[in-house]
Amino acid sequence: MLDERGLLERLCLEGFQSGLSWLTILRKRENFRAAFAAFDPDQVARFGKRDVERLLGDAGIVRHRGKIEAAIANARGTVALREQGTPLPELVWTHRPKPKRAPRGPGDWVATTPESVALSKTLKRAGFRFVGPTTVYAAMQACGVVNDHLASCFVRADVDAAIAAAVANRESR
Repeated sequence: MLDERGLLERLCLEGFQSGLSWLTILRKRENFRAAFAAFDPDQVARFGKRDVERLLGDAGIVRHRGKIEAAIANARGTVALREQGTPLPELVWTHRPKPKRAPRGPGDWVATTPESVALSKTLKRAGFRFVGPTTVYAAMQACGVVNDHLASCFVRADVDAAIAAAVANRESR
């Protein structure tokens, strides 16, 4: 299960990826981590105009003002959620869809769920940006909250086991 920092990173990278190749983002991942203080929410939440300008000049990341400002807003939203008593990991896991039949083929995959729509709305109310339902669902997949591997995929059982362990760990607290 990812911690607050890991979830913030996945949400931000999903936002940066919008309209681009995932390979582009993955090749720049370490640069993003360096540019955004390893996605430490408290540090990134303190970024200001000078930081935005610095990031716009950083060729190692995607230099899109709206996405850079969204990453900072998302860090501020993460801090605000924590201060209000609902840490980001808790919020994300409370929106985990009920387990469903494993997809048999690409026609069974979905881009959003009612849960990703609800989580998107909650995140936006907390000040997050670039977190539409499709982006949120992709982040839920990337974080292991949702397992959309095909039934025949060799890693499906491992992902199911990891999700079950994470759920059991959360319920034992």
